Amino acid sequence: MEAAGARRLVFAAASVLEKSGRFSLERRYLQHGSCSVYRHSVSVALCAVSMALFLRCRLDYESLVRGALLHDYFLYDWHTRAGVPLTHGFTHPRRALLNAESDFLLTACEKDIIAHHMFPLVPVPPATKAGWLVCIADKVCALRETVQGHGNQFLPKTSSK
Repeated sequence: MEAAGARRLVFAAASVLEKSGRFSLERRYLQHGSCSVYRHSVSVALCAVSMALFLRCRLDYESLVRGALLHDYFLYDWHTRAGVPLTHGFTHPRRALLNAESDFLLTACEKDIIAHHMFPLVPVPPATKAGWLVCIADKVCALRETVQGHGNQFLPKTSSK
């Protein structure tokens, strides 16, 4: 798969998740800086696929992409909920997994990605290559979004949605 194929895979999967679940709600909430949770999730998926291709990983790319897109499927504004900011980093993977399981049929790999992407804040590390790729991609994208205040290199610099 080449870069263009990876982008098509990510955006096709995002479209399916928007049509069959609540994924589009991620557009409403900010993640880091002025970047929406939706934009962050797409960026993480693109980054994880790029790393997997660079490393020539043999894995289920569809599960990698879906898990990456759903890794922050917590569906609330963690900046304003009372009591959430101090615990959000520790608790949101569980909320994201519960929401994803209620909306979609998930593979074991997708569950691993969602549940363990915040390692080491969650004590159990990812059990899959895809889980490790998303764990790393999430940190790369979050750092860039926080420092720059918007988007990242994997998406064009447009609105935060």
